[in-house]
Amino acid sequence: MPTSRNHPHRGGIIHTYQKYDPGKFPSPGEPPPDLVSPVFEHMLQFGSMREFSEEEIANAIRLDPGQFAGLGPSLDQLIQMLEERKQRILAKYETETVQNRIAKKYRKDVQAARPSGKPSKLFNRAVRDEQIYQLEHLWYQAERSDPRFASQILRLMETLGQKYQIDHLASEYDFTGRESMTIPQAIELLEELQKIDELLKQLEDAKENAQLAIIDLDELSEFADADAIENISRFQEQVQQYLKDMMESQGVSGPDGKVHLSPKAYRLFQGKLLERIFSNLEASKSGRHQGPVDGEGAVETQRTRPYEFGDSVTQMDIPQTMINAMVRQGRERPIRLRQDDIEIHKTRNNPKCATVVLMDMSGSMRYDGQYVNVKRMALALNGLITGDYPGDFLRFIEIATFAKVVPPGDLISLLPKIPTITNPVVRLRADMSRDDISEMHIPPHFTNIQHGMQMARQFLAVQDTPNRQVILITDGLPTAHFEGSDLYMLYPPDPETEKATMREGMLCNREDITINIFLLPSWSQSHEDVQFAHRLAESTGGRVFFTAGSDLDRYVVWDYVSHRREIIG
Repeated sequence: MPTSRNHPHRGGIIHTYQKYDPGKFPSPGEPPPDLVSPVFEHMLQFGSMREFSEEEIANAIRLDPGQFAGLGPSLDQLIQMLEERKQRILAKYETETVQNRIAKKYRKDVQAARPSGKPSKLFNRAVRDEQIYQLEHLWYQAERSDPRFASQILRLMETLGQKYQIDHLASEYDFTGRESMTIPQAIELLEELQKIDELLKQLEDAKENAQLAIIDLDELSEFADADAIENISRFQEQVQQYLKDMMESQGVSGPDGKVHLSPKAYRLFQGKLLERIFSNLEASKSGRHQGPVDGEGAVETQRTRPYEFGDSVTQMDIPQTMINAMVRQGRERPIRLRQDDIEIHKTRNNPKCATVVLMDMSGSMRYDGQYVNVKRMALALNGLITGDYPGDFLRFIEIATFAKVVPPGDLISLLPKIPTITNPVVRLRADMSRDDISEMHIPPHFTNIQHGMQMARQFLAVQDTPNRQVILITDGLPTAHFEGSDLYMLYPPDPETEKATMREGMLCNREDITINIFLLPSWSQSHEDVQFAHRLAESTGGRVFFTAGSDLDRYVVWDYVSHRREIIG
């Protein structure tokens, strides 16, 4: 038997690592940081895209400090140095003396500034309460009428401000020394201790998630030597380069370093939304794909069956067919196929479903950030359909005073309309057929469900499928409707608006379009809102879902999946 002695070059095992970069080598216990979600959450809330600052990125993203060798010990050393500096100060000084000094100075300035006549009552109250804003009020009154008194008040306000700072110093920090301080010295020490506390907080945060961008190196340089500052600066550059590479790999930024949301970033974020939604299910419901419905259809499955007369050869499983023939013939060549060798892929029907989502973006959707939940739901539903049901029809429509189609790429930038009328009662009519009236002249913040349903009906009526539905997401009654070319904006909600909306619901019912309503909570929601939602949904055989905003995406997506299962089953 050959040994390594006969063949010395074969001894042992040689591992060759090419292009190994320890700075980019991922931590074995941590997944890559999620850079997509923080950017999308910002967009969902503010609806705008801009370049993120280093501090914002650091606050949003959680990194593992263990990925950067030597970072932890370097931060520990700085923390220990600052703690020692703080303890030396506290062990050296006492605060009772300086508190007595500033109190004495305050009383002296009060005596020098005490007025006579009418202002004395206000002055005495301000001095007793030690309130700077009351002294400011007196200063504004005396600035022109009594310049001498006004200048004395300014001096008193400065002294009171110093008293505030010294009292804060004595109450915030436990001094144990014996050396007294002067008033300027006490204020300087307060500023120094506050800087140390802020730097300690920054360093502790950096230890938790490598947030080096939030460390103020200019202030840290007042306490640390140049070598320590240079070391932290190198780590900052390393972390920033790592974040830049990760952002580019996840489709969040381009080579220019600015934040861009690429299609890849959209897919990642939608995947994370769906992963969160489906991970909340019970074990028995862990699979979200429907069971196959065997029959003549266009979608092949992995399962096969023997060929039957009339089957299309386009569904033939060629590898399995050849194996069957080879097993039957043995070594005989050439291979000759027979009918009983042929295996056919089973197929299933995948009925098409058409959906229009009406998203309320009226002024009331600002309450508790409900519009953010609506947009998150829309992104999740769009990700589900494009990924799992690409043949389905899906449109998004925002509803406010007017209804408008929203392309999927613009969903994230939607924002609720800002109210332009604050009157408690509004009764407006606008003839939109007039050339001198346009949307720019109309208050944008009303809720026109009728217009949204009309557009949805026009979309769905031409879809070649019996499975058509409208998903309406709103927080209450409509407040606007059309009658011909006349637009009515009525608040509080008017019965005429409800009638017009119900008429549109009946037209949807004639087209066999189901309306499902997801009713969000609102500060102004009443029993009438709930009853209206029930009437509208029941008129088309739909349902009403009551959900907190944070659960909206889960409710809508799972209702869609359940609906698809019912259609296929």
